[in-house]
Amino acid sequence: MEQKITLQESNRELNDSNISHLESDTDGSPDNIYLNRTGKKPILKRTFGTLSILGFSCITLSTWSGSYITFGVGLVNGGYAGLLYGFLVVWAGTLATFISLAELVSMAPTSGGQYHWVSILAPVNCQKIASYVTGWLTVAGWQAGVAASLYILGTLVQGLIQVCAPNYVPQLWHGTLLFYAITIFCVLINLSGEVLPKVESAILFVFVIGFIACMVPMVWLSPHASAKTVFTTWINDGGWSSQGTSFFVGLAGNAFAFLGADSAYHMSEEIHNAAVVVPRAIILSITINGVVGFAALISILFCLGDVDELFQTKFSYPFMQVFLNATKSTAGTAVMVVIVIITGIGLGIAAVAAGSRMLWAFARDKGVPGWRHVNPKTSMPTTAIACTTIFSFLIGLISIKSPTAFNGVISLTLASLYSSYFIACALLLWRRCTGSIVMLSQNDTTIANLPGAAGNLAWGPFRVPGIAGILINVFACIYQMVILIFTFWPTTIPTTAETMNYSSLVFGAVALLSAVYYVGWGHRTYKGPVIEVDIAGRSVGEK
Repeated sequence: MEQKITLQESNRELNDSNISHLESDTDGSPDNIYLNRTGKKPILKRTFGTLSILGFSCITLSTWSGSYITFGVGLVNGGYAGLLYGFLVVWAGTLATFISLAELVSMAPTSGGQYHWVSILAPVNCQKIASYVTGWLTVAGWQAGVAASLYILGTLVQGLIQVCAPNYVPQLWHGTLLFYAITIFCVLINLSGEVLPKVESAILFVFVIGFIACMVPMVWLSPHASAKTVFTTWINDGGWSSQGTSFFVGLAGNAFAFLGADSAYHMSEEIHNAAVVVPRAIILSITINGVVGFAALISILFCLGDVDELFQTKFSYPFMQVFLNATKSTAGTAVMVVIVIITGIGLGIAAVAAGSRMLWAFARDKGVPGWRHVNPKTSMPTTAIACTTIFSFLIGLISIKSPTAFNGVISLTLASLYSSYFIACALLLWRRCTGSIVMLSQNDTTIANLPGAAGNLAWGPFRVPGIAGILINVFACIYQMVILIFTFWPTTIPTTAETMNYSSLVFGAVALLSAVYYVGWGHRTYKGPVIEVDIAGRSVGEK
C-alpha cells in the first residue's frame, strides 16, 4: 500500500527533527533540498557548472547564426526595417518571458519545467488537466524542435556541398540522410555522460569566435547598402492588406531564432546550484544572444546586395550567397559556412539533451507511457534519448516526400512551446497579483512548492519584486499571445498547397492525440507530478 502524507504531517515531522532548510538532506546538498521540496528525489548526476550551462544555453539559442538562416521570412514580410525592429520586439519579449520563467525555475528547479510549475500554480480544481496539457505541449514542442534543428543542420551541410561542388544537384533524400547522420552523432555525445558539458563549453568558444570570423569578412569585403535603406525600408511582399499585418507575420522568423531558451530549465536536475545558476545563465544567454544576434542581423542587411537576385540563388540558404558575394572565394565561403554548421551541431546536441530530459520527466510522472529508465552507470535517461532519436528519424521520412508537410511539423515547435510559456506565465501573474507566493527564511522547514500545494507557494532565490515583476509578467503574456496568433499565419496570400502554413493542423492533431490518450489511459495514470519524497529526502511513496 502506498504511504501518503499531508503537508501538515510533514511539516510537524520536519520541525520535530530540526531539519535545516539548506543544510541537511539525504546527502547534504542544497540542490537536493530544493528538489525534495518539490517532491522529487535526485536521480540524475549533476555534471553541469556555471560555465557549461551558460555555454549550453547560449548554443541552444545560437541567435546570430539563426538570424542568418531565418532572415528571409522577415525580409518578405517587413523588409529591412521590419526585420530590425521586429528583432528588438522579439528580444524584449523573450527576455520578459524568461525572466518570468526564471522565477519559476528558482522556485522549483526540476526537469519537468513548465508542466510542473503549472501544477504548483494552477487552481486546485484544474491543476491536473492544466499540468497535463502543458506537459504534452512542451514534450511535443521539444520533440519537433529536435527534429527541426537537426534537419536544418542536414540541409546546411547540403548547402556546403553546393558551395564546394558547383555541379552538385541536391536531392531531398540527400538532406534526410545527412540529417540522420548528424542525429546519430548528437545522440552519441548525449550518451557519453560527462562529455556533454565539456563539449558545450568548447562550442561556446566557437560560438563567440565564429560570430566574429563570419561577420568581419562579410562586412569588410561586401558593398554596403545605405543606412536609410536598412533602417527605413519596409516591404510587404506577402500580399497583406497593410504593412502592420506584414510586420507581425514576419516576427515568426526572429521568434524562431530565439527559440529554445527553456533548454536549461529541463537540465536543472543535472546542474550544481540550479536554483541560482539556471536563472542567471538563461538571462545572461538571452542578453548575449540578443547583442550578437542584432549585430549579425544589421551586418547581413547592409551586405545583402540585390535582394531579387539573392532569393534566386542556387544555394539552400541565401546567406551562403551573401558570403560568396563578399569573399569571392569558394574556400572562404566554405569556412564561414562550416563555422555556422559547428555552432548548429552544438545546438543539435543541446536540443537532444533538453528534449529527452523533458520527455523523461513527463514519463516519470506518468504523463506519457514508459521511457523512464536511467542508465545507472552514466546517469543518462537512455530510453528517453532513444525515443527522441526514433521520433526524429520518423519525422525525417516526411521530408523525403513533402518538405511542405515537414515544415508544418517543425512549426509545431513555436506554437507548442509558446503555449506552454503562456500558461505558466499567466498563472504566475495571477498568483503574484493575489499575494499567494511568500518568502521563506533560509532555515524555514515549511514544505513549499509541492504539486497541488497552491497554498504553500514560496519564492526561490531569484525573483523580481514589486510592480516591476508584475509589469514584466504582463508584457511577457502579451508578447506570447501575439507570437502565438501569428505563428499560424501563412507567409503569403493567396495560399496554395505548397505555401500553406500547416502548423494549425499539426497543432490540432497533437491536441487530439493528447486528448485521446487522456480519455483512454492518461486520466487513470496521470495525477500530476508524483510526490516521491519529503523535504528530508525520505520516501513517501507516490502521492
